Amino acid sequence: MARDAKAAVEAVVTSAGDDTILDYVVSVLEDEDFEFGADGEDAFEAIGSMLVEGGFVADEGEARRACRELSHVLKGEEEPRGDGFRQLDSGPVQMADMSDGLDTHERISAEGLIQTSWGPDTGGPALSSRDAAKQEKRKAKEERAQQAAWEAHRRAAEATKGEKPRIVRNAGALGSRDIHLVSFSVSNGGAELIEDADLILAHGRRYGLIGRNGTGKTTLLRAMSSHNIKGLPASCQVLHVEQEAEATDETVLEAVLSCDVERAELLAEEAEIMARIDSGASAKPGGDEHASGDLARLQEVSKRLLEIDAAGAEARAASLLSGLSFDDEMMRRPTKTFSGGWRMRVSLACALFVEPDLLLLDEPTNHLDLHAVLWLEDYLTRWPKTVLIVSHAREFLNSVCTDIIHLKSKKLTTYRGTYDNFEKQLREHIRNQRSQAESVERQKKHIQAFVDKFRYNAKRASLVQSRIKALERIADVDLYEEDAEYVFNFPDPGTVEPPVMGFDNVSFRYPGSSRTLFKNLDFGLDMGSRLAIVGPNGIGKTTLLKLISGDLEPTEGHVTRSPKARMATFSQHHVDGLDLSLTPLQYLEKQFPSNPEPRYRGHLASFGIPAELAMQPMFTLSGGQKSRVAFAKITWTKPHILLLDEPSNHLDIDAVDALVKGLTLFPGAVLMVSHDQHLIEATVDELWMCENGHVTPFHGTFEEYKQRLRK
Repeated sequence: MARDAKAAVEAVVTSAGDDTILDYVVSVLEDEDFEFGADGEDAFEAIGSMLVEGGFVADEGEARRACRELSHVLKGEEEPRGDGFRQLDSGPVQMADMSDGLDTHERISAEGLIQTSWGPDTGGPALSSRDAAKQEKRKAKEERAQQAAWEAHRRAAEATKGEKPRIVRNAGALGSRDIHLVSFSVSNGGAELIEDADLILAHGRRYGLIGRNGTGKTTLLRAMSSHNIKGLPASCQVLHVEQEAEATDETVLEAVLSCDVERAELLAEEAEIMARIDSGASAKPGGDEHASGDLARLQEVSKRLLEIDAAGAEARAASLLSGLSFDDEMMRRPTKTFSGGWRMRVSLACALFVEPDLLLLDEPTNHLDLHAVLWLEDYLTRWPKTVLIVSHAREFLNSVCTDIIHLKSKKLTTYRGTYDNFEKQLREHIRNQRSQAESVERQKKHIQAFVDKFRYNAKRASLVQSRIKALERIADVDLYEEDAEYVFNFPDPGTVEPPVMGFDNVSFRYPGSSRTLFKNLDFGLDMGSRLAIVGPNGIGKTTLLKLISGDLEPTEGHVTRSPKARMATFSQHHVDGLDLSLTPLQYLEKQFPSNPEPRYRGHLASFGIPAELAMQPMFTLSGGQKSRVAFAKITWTKPHILLLDEPSNHLDIDAVDALVKGLTLFPGAVLMVSHDQHLIEATVDELWMCENGHVTPFHGTFEEYKQRLRK
């Protein structure tokens, strides 16, 4: 290259950015096969978003300019090429050659022209070795750019992990407790997700933020927590519960208590002063003055400890952890001994302990059992400050929220009341709009009929003109744009004669453990089974699913499965196991090779992943979109039995409704672990309780089961 890549980047960007992303951008540029394309367009495709996300440039336009300048500098060109037209080499020119100088949209069009003219590869002339080599090179370049973007995303996510929350006392100034955000926008580093929006968060109210997956809910929470929205008071302590607690030697209880840094520092100072007094250090020459100072400071420290109720802190922390289903033994275990889900509970306990001015919760119920969800509902209804919650759980929103904020079409609209009240208001709004639109249309037709009838009547000319002007003044009604309907189309597996699966006197305990999770289980499943398993976390619900699927074998007894029955399991593990550097299309091709591409695309579309999402790297997808990819993967084999472990986690409310519809139409068996009341009540016929090593039917509704837990 004509110049050092790092120096060139630093010369063309507008500000210093993240060093980790800078190193990765430089490594991409120094790749010997890297091509800048015409006027830096290929460079922009590869590193443009990284320049924005890393803070090197302000926006996409600046990134494009920087890539253009990098192209000229690193290729040793003194001046830009001007109009970008390419001089033709001598000899014949291939369409594929010319497409190299086009931008992405034009290149797709050119390649489409080749296919239109010649037909698909199997029906037209074979590519020349030169063209085939260029095609392979282009494909390799695209894969490198995709991998580079994934690495930049991963490193940026690692770099932005938040520090442990801490109590900030007296953070909010008087008169600043309500939050007024005016004409703000939020982007994800490229596209605008929220534009020119207004938002008022009144102190002490509890807001539910709803909207479809991918519309920007989590991005908004992140922007607020980092104070990247103009108008958010600097004195307002904002805490976003997003990262699980670190896995360290610190106990769970210590992790929560350590959020109160002032308390820890005061206790340490108190112990130091007491040790000095006890050791008689103050009795040495000149000690009277030291002793007097120590006693005065000890009095100040003791007073402040009393003011912040330091003595009651451990009891408060333990109460929070108990509500989130930690027992005494668990509270005294190191955080590193817990799974990610349990460490998310520790993070939630820390946030509740800190009591920030604005608490931001993103799907807080995902890692909780039903007992903890009910406790959190009760706790948040007594929350003294402001909370903003993203959740797919209707009943949770109904129980907790005083207001609903709807994110749609890049705008935020606030509705007073619960989620059910929001749905009612929205339906009424849509009905009124349609009625107004029909009234306007009737009025316009009536006037137009008069104009058409008397257009050429000289005596009525003035009347016609006045009606035409009246017609022009009538404004059309902007109808509410309803979202496209989500789909979950589970493939029909065909029928299997019963019994499909049966447990015969099954008991189970994990190797090396003395605790027997299940004892003498006897039950069966057939194609018509619709069951939900309920019980506290750690009781063995997921283990039961693994015994049914064959991932675990019983310690005693037998599990029989029809050799003709296919099973599929959905769990958070399957979502976490996605290769996020791949697109959904690439992922299915990798999992199930040697199938025609239209089959992959059609299967993804049947779970709400349209063509454009199928071609995006999965690290750019929302949590709900990743879940739908996981559903597409597990159902590829057309299973007869669906084993679903918290299937509604990360789905938005519309997607949960689509899942309900899909499961209702699915002709096979469904066995799910869930605490989503709406999903359970709409899709299953029976509740099974896991308790005391047994699985027994619960003869009642899910609401009755909740009441049983509350008692």
